[in-house]
Amino acid sequence: MKATTEYLADNIVAIASGAGYAGVGVIRVSGANLTAVIAGLIRKDELKPRLAYYVDFYAAANEILDSGLVLFFRGPKSFTGEDVLEIQGHGSPVVLNMLLKRCLELGCRMAEAGEFTKRAYLNGKLDLVQAESIADLIHAESEASAKGALKSLKGEFSGQIQQINQQLIHLRMFVEATLDFPEEDIEFIANAKIKSKLELLQHEIHQLLGSTKQGVILNNGANIVIVGRPNVGKSSLLNALANEDIAIVTAIAGTTRDVVRQKIIIDGVPFNIIDTAGIRETDDVVEKIGIERALHAVASADLCMVLIDDNVVMSAADQQILVQLPEALPKLFIHNKIDLSGETPRISQQNELTQIYLSAREGLGIDLLRAKLLALIGWDNSAGDVFLARTRHLDAMRLTVKHIDNAFANWQELEILAEELRYAHTALSSITGEFSADDLLGEIFSKFCIGK
Repeated sequence: MKATTEYLADNIVAIASGAGYAGVGVIRVSGANLTAVIAGLIRKDELKPRLAYYVDFYAAANEILDSGLVLFFRGPKSFTGEDVLEIQGHGSPVVLNMLLKRCLELGCRMAEAGEFTKRAYLNGKLDLVQAESIADLIHAESEASAKGALKSLKGEFSGQIQQINQQLIHLRMFVEATLDFPEEDIEFIANAKIKSKLELLQHEIHQLLGSTKQGVILNNGANIVIVGRPNVGKSSLLNALANEDIAIVTAIAGTTRDVVRQKIIIDGVPFNIIDTAGIRETDDVVEKIGIERALHAVASADLCMVLIDDNVVMSAADQQILVQLPEALPKLFIHNKIDLSGETPRISQQNELTQIYLSAREGLGIDLLRAKLLALIGWDNSAGDVFLARTRHLDAMRLTVKHIDNAFANWQELEILAEELRYAHTALSSITGEFSADDLLGEIFSKFCIGK
């Protein structure tokens, strides 16, 4: 965690409950001194920490705005590390806004997005991974994602990073101290079994990299685009994967004239499935726009499902579609309508070409497709519950691995060894926020909701 006792001078306030109407609404206040807020809002000089009070909430002219519960948490034993007042009133947007306005009158300012969590980080209550996991938990779209975010919030990912960092610190201290004895440095290194310790560290960091990759997959999922000629069953495939009728399905070619997006969950992993307009030569102005959007969606995809009618020989039109697809984009060829062709559901693997035979309309082979999609994005079903991770964590882990590998390769060159260990330590520590630029913090917390 970030070692600081920093307290910010101003008091911040925000509505912490969701938008709309509810039985109870929550307003949160945080700051170094909330005496004026407490006195002005509920007419009390002091509140005992962690004790719920049923009170009236007052306007400036002694008018009662609402009644409800308040809880006071004295810093540093609070979420933010500062004094925190939690106000629970009736969940009317009008009432909550009146209470919010009153807090502003009493010297608070509106909290910025993620500012409560940011203050918790700055005051050493959370590290950066734990802070990010709060936002991930709020936005979790599956049970697996929620469990993964909670594991990160509880410190599982951070704990592994800290353990490796301790090994790095120990190695750095020894190596840098050994640099003071140039005549005996290699002997010292050998006697201390630095090579074997580096080898163990290398193994552990590679394992953590693998876990981080799984955490990123669970968090981000993948963007999958469906392309093909008109009327090959793209919309039917989207509906089959989603288990509901999302896209319009007819026998008329060119029914889908725009991009249709649907988020689905497979084994807890989110997938953004994009159904596109059938790609073909056409004079229809609207259909042309849909085809342009289809090709744009392809450019930003992680994987492309190329749909083929198994009853029709692959034509020049199919070949023309393939020509327009980026060469580096991974492709999965799907032979649809096997209920008509008489083919059986199966996967055919020839070198790097993967083909799946299925019927979207009848649901045949859909389970094969779901399993293959998970495998293609690198999801390991045997990994069990994993912690949630972000792309920036993965980038930092890869950089750490690179420097650890370089350190192992140059373990007898003390200057190089010391420098690579330093780089590895810095890269790994950036994940938890021990070394983080202010612009990175601004980027991270700006994506939080107001009131968190």
